[in-house]
Formats: sequence, structure tokens, C-alpha cells
Amino acid sequence: MRIQSILVICTGNICRSPMGERILQRHIQAIAVSSAGTHGLIGQPAEPQAIAVAAAHGVSLDNHVARILTTGMLKQHDLILAMELAHINHISQIAPEIRGKTLLFGQWLEKQEIPDPYGRDGEAFEYVFRLLDAASQEWAKRLKVKELRSCRQTH
Repeated sequence: MRIQSILVICTGNICRSPMGERILQRHIQAIAVSSAGTHGLIGQPAEPQAIAVAAAHGVSLDNHVARILTTGMLKQHDLILAMELAHINHISQIAPEIRGKTLLFGQWLEKQEIPDPYGRDGEAFEYVFRLLDAASQEWAKRLKVKELRSCRQTH
């Protein structure tokens, strides 16, 4: 199956998942990436610290609006990337059939969870940004390999 869309999940959809969404989109431009939160702060923009740290790295969080995760969103996407095991457990409870396409964002960083920087200082946001960027680079490598393999099989 070719991955055409990715949904990035965190808790409030104002820190990690907006940064993860935009970083991943920068590394994998051919795939649609969006985000939501298990307890999304509906209608809120990204957290000011997240905006500042992302901007310092050339990533814009402009026009981000927090959304709450729905089963419909989960079904519409080919791959779900969660920040923590707790998010995967939440997804498994609300849509068990989705579990097979749900992995940690930090899957290729030794299955590392991405810590929540909310309410912490700029250093915490910087650390999370670096983790998300490293994880996004790993996803880009693996998804590109998978796409090339599927192309070879059809030709």
C-alpha cells in the first residue's frame, strides 16, 4: 500500500503535532500531512514557544488551528504517527481497527516517545524540535524506500 497521507497525533495539537506535521511535510513533500490532538484545544493556534522555535529553524506554523482527533480522521489517513504510547492506546480504544497503521513518531529513533514541552522553557521546545526533525528524516528515508520498492514491483 502506498502512503498518501499521514496524521500526526499529540495531546493538545498546539506543540508537538503541529511542529511534527510541518517538519515532516518539509521532508516528505509528496505526501499530505496533517495533525490533531487526543484532547485537542479546538480552534487554538500553535503555542508561542513552538512557533518561535520552529521559525528559528525555518519552519512556519502559520495558520495552524488545533483540532480534536476523530475516528473519521483516523480512517482517512494511511499512516498515523503518535508522540507517545498513551496516544496509541487512546487510538486503540476509540478505533481498534486503526491500530495496525499507528506507530510512534519516534519509531526509527529506537521507538522513542517525544516528550511534551507544553509549559516548559524554550530549551525543552528546542529539544523536541530536534527529535521531531531527526524522526522526520528517518521517516522520509523509509517511506521513500517503500515507494521505490512498490514502483519496481509494478514495472
